[in-house]
Amino acid sequence: MEMEYLMRVLIAGICGVLIGYERKNRMKEAGIRTHFVVAVGAALMMIVSKYGFQDQAGWANLSLDPSRIAAQVVSGVGFIGAGMIFTQRHTVRGLTTAAGIWATAGMGLAVGAGLYWTGAGVTLLIVLAQMLLHRPTRWLVSARTETLTIRLEQEADSLKAILALLGQEKISVIGFRTEQQTSTGSAQETVLEFTVQMPGSFRGEQLIVLLQDAPHVRSVELK
Repeated sequence: MEMEYLMRVLIAGICGVLIGYERKNRMKEAGIRTHFVVAVGAALMMIVSKYGFQDQAGWANLSLDPSRIAAQVVSGVGFIGAGMIFTQRHTVRGLTTAAGIWATAGMGLAVGAGLYWTGAGVTLLIVLAQMLLHRPTRWLVSARTETLTIRLEQEADSLKAILALLGQEKISVIGFRTEQQTSTGSAQETVLEFTVQMPGSFRGEQLIVLLQDAPHVRSVELK
């Protein structure tokens, strides 16, 4: 029986690796190792919760609840996800990865309980959803927020030209900071840091190409 339990843990780990591989390809906070460990740990805890107390089954006046450890996994794995959520320049990041960790734990519990097809099906569903929904589609993807840093030659109306270009592409400026700097050769330049909201179908590389061709722009950085 313990070999079967070990096989359940292994299957859960493989499913966790598949989910983590998709996250790693997108350079997210949690990758293959994190998802593998969460899946394996959840499967192990489910096995302990369900089968770890069978030697006490014959004890008199004993009542067992096989779901009690599994229930604690569902709530306890949240602290891992919480560590992946952070706010950067008015933008919340890491929510999808945190939700994926939580779902990976649920998959591990399912496989640990012997629901192999359910666990494998959920793994496939998560991976496909992450891949398909990440692609920009006009009817599905909403506007997103990015941080844009532009270095300009200190020329009159250069800022107005940048704002006009952003407006043409329906990119809203929701935050703004400017700084005057002296570059090599005592030339003056202006550093602009925007927090912009871009349409869901508009890609970051399109914005960089658009601004690099603008007059007086020395460099563009998108975070």
